[in-house]
Amino acid sequence: MNEETQAYLKSAQKQQVNELIEWLRIPSISTIPAHKPDLLDAANWLIKNMESSGLENVELIETDGHPLVYADWLHAGPDKPTVLVYGHYDVQPVDPLELWETPPFEPTVRGDDLFARGASDDKGQTFIHVKAVEAFMQTEGALPVNIKFLVEGEEESGGAEIAKYVPKNKEKLAADVCLISDTGIMSPTQPIITYSLRGMWAGEITVMGPTSDLHSGMFGGAIHNANQALAELLAALHDTDGRVMVPGFYDNVTEMTADERAVLAKVPYGDKELLAISGAPAAYGEPAYSVVERIGARPTLEINGMWGGYITEGFKTVIPSQAHAKVSCRLVPDQEPARIGKLIDDYLQELAPETITVKVESRGAGAPAFLAPMDLPAIQAAARAYGKVFGTEPVFKREGGGIPIVGDIQRELNMPVVLMGFGLPDDNLHAPNEKFHLPNFWRGIETAMVFMEEIVG
Repeated sequence: MNEETQAYLKSAQKQQVNELIEWLRIPSISTIPAHKPDLLDAANWLIKNMESSGLENVELIETDGHPLVYADWLHAGPDKPTVLVYGHYDVQPVDPLELWETPPFEPTVRGDDLFARGASDDKGQTFIHVKAVEAFMQTEGALPVNIKFLVEGEEESGGAEIAKYVPKNKEKLAADVCLISDTGIMSPTQPIITYSLRGMWAGEITVMGPTSDLHSGMFGGAIHNANQALAELLAALHDTDGRVMVPGFYDNVTEMTADERAVLAKVPYGDKELLAISGAPAAYGEPAYSVVERIGARPTLEINGMWGGYITEGFKTVIPSQAHAKVSCRLVPDQEPARIGKLIDDYLQELAPETITVKVESRGAGAPAFLAPMDLPAIQAAARAYGKVFGTEPVFKREGGGIPIVGDIQRELNMPVVLMGFGLPDDNLHAPNEKFHLPNFWRGIETAMVFMEEIVG
């Protein structure tokens, strides 16, 4: 990267942050219907910024849900690679609001951090690539690659519309590689290449006992309490080490090779870091696997919520007629979400005594896991870009979370996916006081530019 470009990047920092702050002010919460107008405002804001940054064919794509945004610049020539950049402009809800130190949609800079909902997930990281395009256009008048953008507004609410759009628009979205910044790095000085994401199955369990709530004095001891029955069933989902007890759950889980485990062992993250970030008193999980392996390479079955009976202020001595739990599984490659849901249903039906009935309902179609070979040329280009900008070679890691569209892009568009993120472990994603470390934002822009140069070869 030449001196003129370096000077431009430094001079543009304040303006880049001010623009990001404008975008972050828009409360684009995709899971709350009342915010539908805000999603449209956020998409239109991005369109205007893309146009001013030098992108072409910028388009608002209407859907049955929230709109998609497409843009491109295709003048590098047919002999140069084409990069498809994916991101999302929707954000998570902000509850509990009282835990925010500053309002979530009044972006605030404190020290080197920008606090706002969506700062890191994913407006800030998506914006990195728009500003990388702008920097090339301002300093060189062209990009070293052809580029396309597809930005959605439903990643935080299931991604149903983009999942329908991608298979129907293969030619429009055709590229040599898909680049996504919706993951993180270990620290401001230690980049990470994420080469795998876990998939997802989610569902709701309902335990049904009597036809209505009953007086605990008149019926207690003679009727199976639905809350108790639910607790008994949920307790049977794991052994004491956290291993899932559902028959067949691990059938398609491929064990890591010794070489891969050696690569993951280089990630500077263990019990100490886990407990410092989480605030938990001790680590938990399968003892045969490290924390890094448990989070990224092992499947889980989590109990996300439980309720039943009388839970508001005061006291009411009832035997509840129903009890409910929301559960979800983080899945690894080769685990099929629909199959996992059926296995859980079958297991709970087998365990359920005749005193209750159980219903398991899937919530959405789920998402498959993603895995890319570490030696892919595009991933190695990302590794070189990280190394040049951060001055430290990246380590390689499997990530525990998921991005619903990644598997669809890999499968439907038949292209490699590079996950090149810039968030930090303490960015409070999905939680109060979400932030983005601004030095990472600026380094991210430079890294995205170097990646474009490196992918040319």
